[in-house]
Amino acid sequence: MNFKRKNIKKQQCEAIVGPQCGNAVLRGAHVYAPGIVSASKFMKAGDVISVYSDIKGKCKKGAKEFDGTKVFLGNGISELSRKEIFSGLPELKGMGIRMTEPVYLSPSFDNVLPRYLFLQNLPSAVVTHVLNPQPGEKILDLCAAPGGKTTHIAALMHDQGEVIALDKIFNKVEKIKQNALLLGLNSIRAFCFDGTKAIKLDMVDTEGEPPFLPETFDRILLDAPCSGMGQRPNMACTWSLKEVASYQPLQRKLFTVAVQLLKPGGVLVYSTCTITLAENEEQVAWALTKFPCLQLQPQKPQIGGEGMRGAGLSCEQLKQLQRFDPSAVPLPDTDIDSLRETRREDMLRLANKDSIGFFIAKFVKSKST
Repeated sequence: MNFKRKNIKKQQCEAIVGPQCGNAVLRGAHVYAPGIVSASKFMKAGDVISVYSDIKGKCKKGAKEFDGTKVFLGNGISELSRKEIFSGLPELKGMGIRMTEPVYLSPSFDNVLPRYLFLQNLPSAVVTHVLNPQPGEKILDLCAAPGGKTTHIAALMHDQGEVIALDKIFNKVEKIKQNALLLGLNSIRAFCFDGTKAIKLDMVDTEGEPPFLPETFDRILLDAPCSGMGQRPNMACTWSLKEVASYQPLQRKLFTVAVQLLKPGGVLVYSTCTITLAENEEQVAWALTKFPCLQLQPQKPQIGGEGMRGAGLSCEQLKQLQRFDPSAVPLPDTDIDSLRETRREDMLRLANKDSIGFFIAKFVKSKST
């Protein structure tokens, strides 16, 4: 959970970071040089710096001061001078400011056991347990990047079986391969491929590479592209209504392919990191009508709340869904000292719910499509 630190003294020497870098700092990251868009004229290595986020993205790269809308993120120690930050030299693109007094007490895990840990938020870890992969099975992670869930699936299978990871962006696929190599997982095979075209209908085997024949996989995870409205903290919203509305048809294309690729008796888990009804419960209602072979299943572990009303699902069906809703936890101004006497059980409950917005649905395929 993120607790707000109070009474931080702002410094005269300032640095401005872009909105995405600002989001990362709120999540516990330090500031890397490429994320800095403005720094005080005489800033040098070792200075105490107040870091602000340009939430509207209006600050010009290299500016010496900025009078636009900005949000204070905390204080840190500069690792580089202003001249070094904006030199453009590739060897000076490392850490720019080491955060020492962030506004929110989110711990940094920078370089913490990199060969042993792949950090995930709570719902992302839950979703792979809901999938419940078993050793020896053939699993498809249909939209796999950046690979956290892929590697978790392989680990849950004790690296015995086959995990196919697809993503249509080459650099992201390379990252999945790097993570698999770093963690010593040999069961993962990652391909740069569009998931909407992953079904092969001419019945000619492609020898383990996409596209795949129908009913190839024992379990499929569809962690679908979505509007991402559950991600937090988020200092700026740039979505248009057209962009948000574009995800539902894409998700349905991917879902249709997933159902075709799933073996009878197989498990399909659908998840998003957004909170909209259209991308979550409405998709479940559509799937149950479109594919009579699918049956909604209870989930284990069940940590999130039940589904949202409004999509025509029954009360029993809503209880079989998991929805993580950060707005349900009233902790924006909670001070850490006020929680010292809180019972352990209540702290665990708050920690489980104080997560990003996320949605999980689990289906079993009863017969061939």
